[in-house]
Amino acid sequence: MKFSAYQRTEQGGRKNNEDRMGYLYTSESALFVVADGMGGHANGELAAQIALETMTKAFQAQAHPIVAAPQDFLSKALLQAHHEILRFTHEAGLDDSPRTTLVALLVQAGEAMWIHCGDSRLYWVRGEQLEKRTLDHSYAEQMPKGSSNNTGYQSKVVNRNVLFTCLGSPTKPIYDVSPSVSLKRGDKFLLCSDGLWGSLKDPDIIETLAVTNVSLSVPRLIDLAMQRGGVYSDNVTAIGVDWQS
Repeated sequence: MKFSAYQRTEQGGRKNNEDRMGYLYTSESALFVVADGMGGHANGELAAQIALETMTKAFQAQAHPIVAAPQDFLSKALLQAHHEILRFTHEAGLDDSPRTTLVALLVQAGEAMWIHCGDSRLYWVRGEQLEKRTLDHSYAEQMPKGSSNNTGYQSKVVNRNVLFTCLGSPTKPIYDVSPSVSLKRGDKFLLCSDGLWGSLKDPDIIETLAVTNVSLSVPRLIDLAMQRGGVYSDNVTAIGVDWQS
């Protein structure tokens, strides 16, 4: 297994950086994670940190050197992260639980699969084409077909960009797990918080990823997102992966 990766996070114009990121690997498997603590709830950075630590500890415990039943592993690790946040809330005596979004990519045996909850995104680019992008768990992204002009539907949704699920909420999180996909040399992945994609358009992200390696493209995307976000820029976090085997 051979890949290259680049990760970076910036605080932007916020008082704190509530994003967390990380990756780890064995000789035959790798896990990449981005978590974005939700600013509308206190201690979002703690929720993101707990989610990151839970996912990576699960990988360390089960990757020998690959993870068995990878989709099942991703689902169980994400739900464990959710429960760890709730456990922290109870033990700390908090009135409201901290919350976070999450996206994770698992690569092994020449295949990739991913999981996400909320609006932290994954982009998969092959050549100059977007193969797949995760669909945010927001009303804007999950709006039923034909309802964009339906005043009856829109009247029920004050803010269509609001998320309807996350880790750490009182209810069980909604999440999506991808099927396993076969990789080709040169495939690229971008995992990012909404601070990046919220300031950029998908074609700009795809084109930048396509033309150069992630050690150059990811810094360019982050710098551009912060520039466009200005003094009120959100936290901007991304991990880029070049598949080389």
